[in-house]
Amino acid sequence: MPHYLHQVAYTPEAWRALLAKPQDRIEAVRPAIEKLGGKIKSAWYAFGEYDIVVITEMPDNVSAAGIAIAFAGGGACKSVQTTPLMSAEEAVQAMKKATESGYRSLTTARAA
Repeated sequence: MPHYLHQVAYTPEAWRALLAKPQDRIEAVRPAIEKLGGKIKSAWYAFGEYDIVVITEMPDNVSAAGIAIAFAGGGACKSVQTTPLMSAEEAVQAMKKATESGYRSLTTARAA
């Protein structure tokens, strides 16, 4: 199954609600992810631009987009970013395909 990186930043209102009633939101979203056929592989709370970072395994892009839209539409997040991930093997395959594509950039074409 494909893997995805979800980065979520909370609104100030969401933080106020969590301060008033602390809870593990990673466990709170697990059932929604599983209902879409996915699973949480790992997750962390963070500080910086994003408050939570989650790696999921989802059946497909539509399911990954679905959970991202659910996160964003809930109103507690000021930012939701989802990034599809590739294994090292897949990345090497993509590099090989890139070299086989015949693409020449504008700067490469000028230098030739």
